[in-house]
Amino acid sequence: MLEDTTEPYVVSINISPGGIPKRPVEAVRVSSAGLEGDGHSHEKHMTPLQAVCLQDAEKLEMFSQMGYPLLPGTAGENLTVRNLNVNVLPLGTVLQFSGGVEIELTKVRKPCYVMDAIHPQLKEDAVGRHGMYAKVLREGILKKGEHIQMGRTSFAHEHINP
Repeated sequence: MLEDTTEPYVVSINISPGGIPKRPVEAVRVSSAGLEGDGHSHEKHMTPLQAVCLQDAEKLEMFSQMGYPLLPGTAGENLTVRNLNVNVLPLGTVLQFSGGVEIELTKVRKPCYVMDAIHPQLKEDAVGRHGMYAKVLREGILKKGEHIQMGRTSFAHEHINP
C-alpha cells in the first residue's frame, strides 16, 4: 500500500449494481462504459462522459470530521483517490494510472437527492467538493494502490457546464 507517499494514488475502487453505497474491490476492468460490475441506476448517469466518478479521500475525511459518516464508496464514487484534489483540476485533465488505464475529467459532480439518505444537509455542504466525472480514454485493469499521473489537458469538454 502507498499510504506514506505524497504522489496521487488510488485508495479504493468502489462498485455497486446500482445506487449507494458502493463496495470496495481490489481490482476491476475499466471500459468506455465504466467499471465492470458497476451499475448506473439513473438514466442521467448512463453516458460515456460519466463512466467513472472520482472523489478525494481527504474530502471524505473532512466530511467525516463534520459529522457525516462517509467512507470510500459511501457517497457513490468509483475511485477514492489521495493527493490529487480532483475538484481543482480543470476539465479535460487526463489522469494516467500506473497500470495503463487513462481517463479524462469531463464534468464536476453535483450532489443530488441520493445524499439525503446519508444526511439531509450533506447535499448542500458537498457542493463544489463532491468529486468529478470522467470518460475512459484507455481501457484496462485498474488496481487499488496504483499511482496516478496528470497527463495532458484536453479542451474537448470545456463546453460542459459544471
